[in-house]
Amino acid sequence: MKKASKNEIQEIKKLFLEKYANARTELQFNNLYELLIAVMLSAQCTDKRVNLITPALFKKFPDIQTLANAHLDDVRALLASCSFYNNKSKNIITMAKDVMERFGGKIPLERDLLMTLCGVGQKTANVVLIEYQQANYIAVDTHVFRTSHRLGLSASLTPHATEKDLTHIFQDNLATLHQAMVLFGRYICKAQKPLCDLCFLKMYCKTKNNFKPT
Repeated sequence: MKKASKNEIQEIKKLFLEKYANARTELQFNNLYELLIAVMLSAQCTDKRVNLITPALFKKFPDIQTLANAHLDDVRALLASCSFYNNKSKNIITMAKDVMERFGGKIPLERDLLMTLCGVGQKTANVVLIEYQQANYIAVDTHVFRTSHRLGLSASLTPHATEKDLTHIFQDNLATLHQAMVLFGRYICKAQKPLCDLCFLKMYCKTKNNFKPT
């Protein structure tokens, strides 16, 4: 696969920032607690599904303390329509207990500390910090991975390595670029039947192959 040139990278970056200047996550939340839970639930699950699940969850467990004291069966019942709901139910309760016991009930806003919480990997931590405080990170989900490879921005085989590539070539405005690439991949550069006629980056496309992270 041909790699994007330095000039192409700058043009792609410029167009992403212009087209998606005010892009935000489609997950619905009101505070840091709700954001963290929503992002944790969104792993291998659509944002639309998460948004259907979380209102009842947040009504019953409105904060970290109530979630930390929750019964597993109660949480499982509320997450039953979410992918991997058994593991996610256990993870969010354990995460809440971690926050209560280790951080005095306050969710840490340092990436390294966030990643010590149960169920919070680097991608989840990045997304939380991107959305909550526009941190200069980029998170690589399936949409970002696919579009990165189709545009020749990365040839790496894993999300983590792709994140390193994108961070290196873009350097700044990563929070906006992250959301831009998510929305671009979700609605234009789709895995199946990409909308090439509507694509504002088609002149930089290297392939229509559907790349999947390993």
